[in-house]
Amino acid sequence: MNSKLHAVCDSEGRPRTLFLTAGQVSDYTGAAALLSTLPPAKALLADKGYDADWFREALADRNCAACIPSKSNRKIQIAHDKALYRKRHKIENMFGKLKDWRRIHTRYDRCAHTFMSAIAIAAIVIFWI
Repeated sequence: MNSKLHAVCDSEGRPRTLFLTAGQVSDYTGAAALLSTLPPAKALLADKGYDADWFREALADRNCAACIPSKSNRKIQIAHDKALYRKRHKIENMFGKLKDWRRIHTRYDRCAHTFMSAIAIAAIVIFWI
């Protein structure tokens, strides 16, 4: 059993929206699901898994700059702001803090909705209380 957690975070690295998908599902599925929940922002930082033309266009329609490195198999590489991309460590730190909770790290819960509930409780306690 495998799962992938997608998150929209604020500039401080606190999760705003969380979405859980199966582990074998592409990151594009998580991007499509979270696109409508994006708050107004100047830029969106994401890893290579979210590099898609349709996603970049959707962000441009929202007047949001995409700071996403190009995948290695992209024929024409798209440049990104490397100084801005360094701030993505806050997002990685958020995932690390969530995984400090043993229940989440080892995925004790078999059901996805129970696992997502544990993630939500951990996020509330760690970042919002």
